[in-house]
Amino acid sequence: MSTTDLAPDPAPAAGHAPAIVARELVRTYGTGAGTVTALDGVDLDVARGAFTAIMGPSGSGKSTLLHTLAGLDIVTSGSIRIEDTEITTLGDDALTKLRRERVGFVFQSFNLFSMLTAEQNILLPLELAGARVDRAWLDTITGAFGLTERLDHLPSQLSGGQIQRVAIARALVTSPAVVFADEPTGNLDSRTTEEVLDFLRLSVDEFGQTVVMVTHERDAAERADRIITLADGRIARDETLRGER
Repeated sequence: MSTTDLAPDPAPAAGHAPAIVARELVRTYGTGAGTVTALDGVDLDVARGAFTAIMGPSGSGKSTLLHTLAGLDIVTSGSIRIEDTEITTLGDDALTKLRRERVGFVFQSFNLFSMLTAEQNILLPLELAGARVDRAWLDTITGAFGLTERLDHLPSQLSGGQIQRVAIARALVTSPAVVFADEPTGNLDSRTTEEVLDFLRLSVDEFGQTVVMVTHERDAAERADRIITLADGRIARDETLRGER
């Protein structure tokens, strides 16, 4: 494991083209004496096909960083590129389209629709985008996640672990550039936590997905390839846990 303190190299590991390039990110809230700086000049490259964890104490800026990288929040200044698209200059409609088609999300609550079957929940991003369903890809991810026999079940008929797998499959179904996971294990017991981390790891190792996860749990972060630790809106530590696969 290699570690850099206070002055991390933003470049991804050799051989990995970056999925995200962020430069001089500043995000402030409020005005005058009440101004709070959540991000203070963050530079970060996220390697394609890697699992990156973001950690830090409450108020460090980790959730703000995730939300700005994902286009859920706007930066005060700086630039963010997802693959070949500069997202900080996009209008609302274009940003909504990018989030729908090129970004996957896994949240703490997982947000399944109770009246939809597992398959309908998984396919919802494609339906909203008016996109064609790739049945072969659907079969691949649902088979890998052990959901093939549960696709016609409602969420109320699924176990907690199966619900989490449906949520992750939904994030993957559009073959997004990046999957963002915001505290995905925050409210889970230890067994279900391990299952969620296993499937996020599988998404990277088997499907070549890029995953960026915010977590406050060191054990969860250590399942990633790289841990970025924030403090006071800046990158304070950058650890590489695994090299190229």
